[in-house]
Amino acid sequence: MTSEVCPFFRTMRIMTDQLKDSAAQELDERCFLSAQSMPNLKVSEHFQVLKLLGEGSYGKVMLAVHRKRGTPMALKFFPRQSTSLTSFLREYNLSLSYCTHPSLTRALGIFFSTPTYYVFAQQAGLYGDLYDVIVSEVGVDEECVQRVMSQLSGAVTHLHSLGFVHRDIKPENIFLCDSSCRWVKLGDFGLSRAIGSTVRAVWYDSPFCTPEVEPAKEAQTEREWDGTEEEMEEIWITVEPCIDSWALGVLVYCLLTGCFPWEQSTHDDRGYRRYKEWFDSEVEKEEKMRHCEWRGEEERDCYTIMKENQRNNPPPSQFEGLSPLAMTLLKELLHPEPKHRGSPEEILSYLGGPWLTETEVEENRKAEEAEKEARKIREEGGVEEELAREGKGER
Repeated sequence: MTSEVCPFFRTMRIMTDQLKDSAAQELDERCFLSAQSMPNLKVSEHFQVLKLLGEGSYGKVMLAVHRKRGTPMALKFFPRQSTSLTSFLREYNLSLSYCTHPSLTRALGIFFSTPTYYVFAQQAGLYGDLYDVIVSEVGVDEECVQRVMSQLSGAVTHLHSLGFVHRDIKPENIFLCDSSCRWVKLGDFGLSRAIGSTVRAVWYDSPFCTPEVEPAKEAQTEREWDGTEEEMEEIWITVEPCIDSWALGVLVYCLLTGCFPWEQSTHDDRGYRRYKEWFDSEVEKEEKMRHCEWRGEEERDCYTIMKENQRNNPPPSQFEGLSPLAMTLLKELLHPEPKHRGSPEEILSYLGGPWLTETEVEENRKAEEAEKEARKIREEGGVEEELAREGKGER
């Protein structure tokens, strides 16, 4: 059996590596070709710029209308002084050629340079971004959360299937196509890289930063306090889809609560440390349960187990108000070990059930009322049948 299985997995690994290599190589070729044909244009001659949509360290995004076509679009401006041509073309070509999912922001095939900027056009999110609709310490309604996460699950899974990881999923990079979040688009692919490529581990102070890059923070601290000129060894990480899974888990929490679960995912952060201790105890319990199942003990309903676990080992206080179903999803996405982290596609398995405790209570109340009504109908039906039988007997 081993001799048959091992070649299969070796073949699958080779095919996966080839996909990663081909994705990066194909993107590089597209960048090379587009560099040969990038025109120089004057913005005001071709576009009517209407207003600022957003800005950040990358540059700015302006809402504009194409003067000849009358088409509304977003123009993304990258300062030439601080942006390499390579990074500009990589983001443009990735957005143009690979973002074919309806919940990924796609470039429109217009790119050019000015004396001070590199610019490309993309689909415009006319209703702002997800950050604008999250109410602090409240979040958004649960139906909206599940709707948004369903779309993002498909978008990120699609991007991964083409060999790329987004690496910067956060509310500010999710754009709204309507006022009620029925259609959202993930955008800003400046940090996106091919799966399997290596990048320098950079720590940034955010709950979206994955715990596996904590050593980079420690190295950075040593570098800051070390008075010598000796260079520290840089830390490199492999780009894997699990980076996006972590960000999606933090996003679920943020949308449900209007807060973040912790300030940063390091062991010196109290919120993360409490979560990690709870998570480790959950893993230990699951191991014991698997051992019991192996010994042939009775199997139970999965949802019943989730509820029992939450009663016996309550999550940290920052997760109060989240249902057992939501906590199980977060355990999948926010697994401290990257190789065991769930995939974005798994979000789809948790849609439809209650993610908030108050929703679960309300659903249980409605179910009890429906059961009472059904029982009443059955009882009334039984009485009618007996009366009918008695009537037949009298005749």
